[in-house]
Amino acid sequence: MPTRNEVLMRSANLLNDFAFKYVFGEDCKEANDALKSLLTVFLERKVNKVVVKNSEIVKDFSKMKSPRLDLLVEFDDQTTVDLEMQLRQTQDHLPIRFSYYLARLHGSQELEGKYYGELKETIVLVFFNVNLIDNHRMCNTFTLRNEEGLSFVEESQDRMKLRTVEMEKLDLNKPLKDMNEQEKMIYYFLNCHKGMDDSKIKVMIESDGVIQMLEKRVETISDDGWKKIIEDFQKLHENEERMERQLELEEIQRLKEETRKLQEANKQVEDVNRQIEQMNQVMKQGIKAMLANG
Repeated sequence: MPTRNEVLMRSANLLNDFAFKYVFGEDCKEANDALKSLLTVFLERKVNKVVVKNSEIVKDFSKMKSPRLDLLVEFDDQTTVDLEMQLRQTQDHLPIRFSYYLARLHGSQELEGKYYGELKETIVLVFFNVNLIDNHRMCNTFTLRNEEGLSFVEESQDRMKLRTVEMEKLDLNKPLKDMNEQEKMIYYFLNCHKGMDDSKIKVMIESDGVIQMLEKRVETISDDGWKKIIEDFQKLHENEERMERQLELEEIQRLKEETRKLQEANKQVEDVNRQIEQMNQVMKQGIKAMLANG
């Protein structure tokens, strides 16, 4: 029989979208407490009460047709958060994708018979493991601003926010004592599958209350049954990634073909211009001959 740590090494990985959303989205007190801790740390605001609006996504996994799982969270002030763990190790249109998530979430509010001022705040909080943003901040918040950084609306009235967490920017070698709460949690996300074999994870599990809470949640998905579910879900992701790569290749081929056609068209234009220039030269020589003989 495998030891507990050996099982953890195999199956409990919070970079798996399904595992991530099960740990934080299940309809139970432990998951709810873990979720509040996560949102408090990364939204940098006190979270007293949250409700997962679609906790059923982590129950009916047998009917899943798509690897996309939305974890929608509503605060007591009706602020809505779309919590995303993006697995893909590609930069394939991620900024466009995240903007779409935010627009879709904000536009899903029921406004019939209401004033626009009644729209509630919406936030997309997305974790991903590539480096997209050209600064050294692991966490960035984006709102509607102009070229000089002037906000389109007053900060208190800005109800659309995109909060990005670039896990790739974490310095994994940074001493644990120098890490802030965000860095500790990201380190745990990236390495929890190692369990107590990782020295930093071991210290955090033994001394950090929030990480202890997360570890208890992770332990619930560390048996062989969960391993099979997570592996099946990972296969869905891999299939989607293969399809996206195929679409990328097709797009590259299409662009190459368009470039080839454009080059051919330019060559034809050059040939026509050359012929016109030759005709002009012939006409000029003919005119000179006529004038000379005239």
